[in-house]
Amino acid sequence: MLDARCWIQGAGYKNYGPYLSLDTRHFVLRKEHGMIKVIGVDPGLSATGVGIVRGMGLKVDGFSFGSIHTSKNLPLPSRLDQIFSNLLTVLKDEKPDLMVVEDVFSVEKFPNAGITLGKVTGVILLAGCRVEVPVIEVPVRESKQVLTGNGNATKMQLEKTVRSLLNLTTPIRPYHASDAMGLALLGLFRYNDRSTQRTPYKREKTKCNDRLS
Repeated sequence: MLDARCWIQGAGYKNYGPYLSLDTRHFVLRKEHGMIKVIGVDPGLSATGVGIVRGMGLKVDGFSFGSIHTSKNLPLPSRLDQIFSNLLTVLKDEKPDLMVVEDVFSVEKFPNAGITLGKVTGVILLAGCRVEVPVIEVPVRESKQVLTGNGNATKMQLEKTVRSLLNLTTPIRPYHASDAMGLALLGLFRYNDRSTQRTPYKREKTKCNDRLS
């Protein structure tokens, strides 16, 4: 069941606080039976991407996106609290039917980065648990493979594909937001019944370290 409140096209930006502002210009004031709302989250300590899409099957009715930023000058617990608090506010307000989170990965060259990313993912999963929204974790290579046909696609290639699927001409920035939108679209396209949300996903390694600072 979708939240009865809908975004209105042209409304601009929906401000959730000093660390997150969602671009809501692409939601229309329309609600149809059978539509669902999916939120995608791309974990990152300096910037956690958030993408929200509403639709049914392969049809996208509306979407919004943004990112939660934290300062490297703050201690880690404070940065994690900002991510958790802001995301929890969004989840309570938007009441999504499903949350899709990029799975944690680790690279031998940057072992500490994987540990930190795991902590960020932990508070994201906790936020989902607090509002009792079904959550699935998807490896980054899987979302790229499904959306672009190439599991090794760059962030730029993924952003262009996401933009094409949304019929959007304006670039989606930052890339964390476009990554999150890709996860949301993946969740929307795969959403059939509750059993699909419990499908296990294989963890994969990805050579990427641009989400930490």
